[in-house]
Amino acid sequence: MKINRTLIYTLLAATLSGTSLTSCEEMFGDFLDKQPSNELTEEETFSLWTNMEEFHYDTYNFLRHGIGRINNSWMDSATDLGETSYSNAGTRVSFNIGNYYSAEAANELTDVWENYYRAIRKCNMLLEKIDEVPQAEEDTYDVYLRDKAVYKAEARFFRAYFYWELFLRYGPVPLVTKVLDPDGDLISDYKERPTTKAYVQEFILKELAECESDLLTVEEVQAELDKLSGRVWHPAARALACRIKLYMASPRFAGQTDITWQDAADAAKSFITDFGDTGKFKLWQEDNATAEANYANAILKPATDNGKNPEIIFWRNDGTFGWSAVENDTPVGEGGKGGMCPSQNLVDMYDLADGTSPFTEYDDTGAPVYNSTTSNGVPAPTVKSGVRYNDANPCYNRDPRLAASILYHGVDWNDGTINVIKGQRDNPIGNANVTPTGYYLRKYMPEEILANNHGGTAFRNWIFIRYAEILLDYAEAINEVSPNNYKEALAVIQPIRDRVGMTLQLENRADLQSQDAARKFIRRERTIELAFEDHRAWDVRRWGVAKEALARDIYGVDVVRENGQTKYVRKIAQPRVFEDKMYLYPIPEGEVWKTNIENNPGWN
Repeated sequence: MKINRTLIYTLLAATLSGTSLTSCEEMFGDFLDKQPSNELTEEETFSLWTNMEEFHYDTYNFLRHGIGRINNSWMDSATDLGETSYSNAGTRVSFNIGNYYSAEAANELTDVWENYYRAIRKCNMLLEKIDEVPQAEEDTYDVYLRDKAVYKAEARFFRAYFYWELFLRYGPVPLVTKVLDPDGDLISDYKERPTTKAYVQEFILKELAECESDLLTVEEVQAELDKLSGRVWHPAARALACRIKLYMASPRFAGQTDITWQDAADAAKSFITDFGDTGKFKLWQEDNATAEANYANAILKPATDNGKNPEIIFWRNDGTFGWSAVENDTPVGEGGKGGMCPSQNLVDMYDLADGTSPFTEYDDTGAPVYNSTTSNGVPAPTVKSGVRYNDANPCYNRDPRLAASILYHGVDWNDGTINVIKGQRDNPIGNANVTPTGYYLRKYMPEEILANNHGGTAFRNWIFIRYAEILLDYAEAINEVSPNNYKEALAVIQPIRDRVGMTLQLENRADLQSQDAARKFIRRERTIELAFEDHRAWDVRRWGVAKEALARDIYGVDVVRENGQTKYVRKIAQPRVFEDKMYLYPIPEGEVWKTNIENNPGWN
């Protein structure tokens, strides 16, 4: 008789009586342009090569899109980078007030557990069954062998990636590498949580190293873009390993594995040498484009659209979208719902347009130190003397990435101009979704969708890793290897700034002439470059400064007209809560109850 089942069965089995296959033609290239059945049994799935392929391609659906995934909130609205406009939903009533059991964020705090364990089960099943699947009649034996090797490598890559995503949220969790019999003993081998070294170094990184050579090469994908666009290729495995080694060398995880800052630097350098120096990947840049367009298009241009965007390494290759995809995060004056609203905290992190910094001091989170007070009592950074910065107009004369990422008062957008003065276009009285910070989101928002009365379409692919991150990984790691490496680290970042016209040489800046100064700057640069790409929540945790960053008030601005002049007035948009236990999520209560698995510290 079947009785209480454990987390392993409940969350991995998904559909035992039938193998559910989900169509994803709109997400990927022609390799998914099929009509999979939703009623195939396990035996039917692995009795025919094409059925097995459809089963495997469905694994791509388990890559979680980052845009609005937390009940229409973004992960960065649970950080100091922004605030959601939805006052009764998403991160605003969960993460941001310390309520980690809120149903409003269940799709991030608990559903992610099931999503990734179901995906891992699919990977395990593919690896166990694929050798039994007959060769397709139309394939040569060489094609059959190559495809089989690729599918196995992709399954191992995905399994490693899904386990990594679980680790970020829950720490080491049970490593299941086989398909479990629901009628057998499911709990004996999976009650203990592995060490970080066993989980990350000896499993995840080993998987990535061993699967890399069998994944599709850049040349193979580019030769058949119509069929292979969106498939995982071997640079993705190397790039993910770079990120993981950087994390393991970071303060929070240092000493839990054998991985050092030198290992992290070597990993990033190997990617730069093998893929960057050979021209396979590079920063997106067009000669005749504006600085803002170069940065915006690094995000919006499809990764393999005739090879036009060589910056993107690992991404969720969605199809084109229309108004419904951007409505939740569009300014209310455009007919949208506000959504992801950048904070003044983020605005304060940007340098001036000439490449210098406006404020006197920055902390270990990358943010300026708020050691001054405005006339209305709100904390503010201390402005350097002699710089071209005015707190009454904080978006003027700033790093072009600010304008490419944030919609602020007075900027043109579609056929109108953003106006957040109370009672005006983007701050109408009575609209519950107006921006709480005084800003709206521009990054990841294709303006062409708004054309023709919101009848346009555009790509909006979600990026997991792009080449700019690899450069930032290397800069951070090499700076930590030795106190004397800060100039080399700053030189690595220089191309990222050059792309947007900020050509002042960082290694010559007087305020960056030490390892510690470079460290704070690199953290700030990483935050700015990768803003709204799902990095900040994990970066501040691995740096060990999450409490400093995420318990800090979220600042915004009111834009007002006084004596015929427009000015910004700082305000507190939301007080935040973050305790030490929130470095990790609580394991879902149902799984703790069923298995007695050890919960994370503070969540018992």
